[in-house]
Amino acid sequence: MAKRAAPEVNAGSMADIAFLLLIFFLVTTTIETDSGLNRKLPPMEDQVDPPIIRQKNIFTVLVSKNDQLLVEEELADIKDLRSLASEFLDNGGGVGDEACAYCQGKRDESSSDNPDKAIISLKSDRETTYKVYIAVQNELVAAYNELRNREFLRLNPNLGLNYVEAQKKYDDPRTSEDDREELKPMLDVVKQMYPQKLSEAESSSKSS
Repeated sequence: MAKRAAPEVNAGSMADIAFLLLIFFLVTTTIETDSGLNRKLPPMEDQVDPPIIRQKNIFTVLVSKNDQLLVEEELADIKDLRSLASEFLDNGGGVGDEACAYCQGKRDESSSDNPDKAIISLKSDRETTYKVYIAVQNELVAAYNELRNREFLRLNPNLGLNYVEAQKKYDDPRTSEDDREELKPMLDVVKQMYPQKLSEAESSSKSS
């Protein structure tokens, strides 16, 4: 008796079906992708320890809740604050690299080294009146301006303006660009000589 031949499988049809399934899955499958903002992170930097500030380079001003003024932990009158601050800023007690050639102060070694290191720390109580607080700030800013005026006049004797007047002219929108370009380097030099480093500490508060 003859053996029955095994049925043949149409390989061509199987290949077509496999190809169609592949296309189906490629079209219908969702590939998850990360989402977010495209940002380039800054390079890692070596941590630098903050500079050590000597206590003698800090001029402390405290306004109490009763509007009393304490300068370097001693009672003071607001009318004397400007001269006390100027004396501190212009002391020039540093030596070597920290020396100040243009300072005209007492050069007391127990006071500020130079204007670049000198910091005025202002702290007020939450109950300090606004009027007194603003008056104290004005006197401290005036101390910087007086020293800047002196150096501006010394460096620019033929200009006929002090620092405050020159800054006002520079800020005036009516001043021409040529005049502004002439004034800017003069102003910048004096600002670097007496940088305004006025630190306002957080107001103290006491629970009632």
